[in-house]
Amino acid sequence: MRRDLPGAARGFTMVELIVTLVIFGVLSATLVVFYQPVVAGFVATRNRAALVEAADQSLRRMQRDVQAAVPNSVRTPGSNCFEVVPTSMGGRARVANDTVNAGAAVLDTTGLTTSFDVLSPLPATPAVGDWVAMDNQNPNDIYSGANRSTISAVTTPAAALGRHRIAVASKQFPLGYDGGRFVVVPDSQKAVFYVCSGADGTLDSNGNGKGTLYRLSNYGFNAAAPSACPSTAGAPVMATQVRSCAFLYDPNQGATQQYGFVSMTLQLARDNETATLVVGAHVSNTP
Repeated sequence: MRRDLPGAARGFTMVELIVTLVIFGVLSATLVVFYQPVVAGFVATRNRAALVEAADQSLRRMQRDVQAAVPNSVRTPGSNCFEVVPTSMGGRARVANDTVNAGAAVLDTTGLTTSFDVLSPLPATPAVGDWVAMDNQNPNDIYSGANRSTISAVTTPAAALGRHRIAVASKQFPLGYDGGRFVVVPDSQKAVFYVCSGADGTLDSNGNGKGTLYRLSNYGFNAAAPSACPSTAGAPVMATQVRSCAFLYDPNQGATQQYGFVSMTLQLARDNETATLVVGAHVSNTP
């Protein structure tokens, strides 16, 4: 038998290598058993957080549009979509002559109006081309143009007469108008349609929702009430991986019936993880 010289390098024997591999295998299996659920839980939590954030952002955008809408402008052809006319600002117009200062521009509901003075402060100056709307008692009025007119100029009158003077295309505004209240609808946006397409409540082979939430805008005003959700071709995407959605509108909620209520439910799914958010938004139905 050969003896190793003192101080010479000595390698591993086959038995030692096998024992090392067995120990390493046992440790690896132990780590997989104990840490795999931790990693899976982390991934699931991350997916749920991402889904909640995506759903929350979409619902907040819809909620803002509903709360800033022209009164009585919500139209719902189905539970998967709804149409609304968001506003950018509003104020009060002069509805009677100034008995002290001459030269006032008055909103005359008994005849044609071409300009009026704004008595209340506005957050910004309305843009030429935007729309002034008043007294929207029926949902289709704002869409048909019965109570809106385009802004042709915005000037500053004498301080005693108002904050702004808004010139509009000659218009006979509704006789039922009261209180001098008006709203401004941006021409760059006009009516807005939210459409949830392809969300049938089921998942694809990867465990993801099949639907998409779209926001259509700047397509104009359609006088006829929609009978179905419109095409979403080319529309901006608000949310993907939508499993289900529901938009329900009650135009006369409560005893006073002064406010409508839109309930919005959005469920997103990714990798078999699901997040469901429900948001409600009131819209004033008192012009």
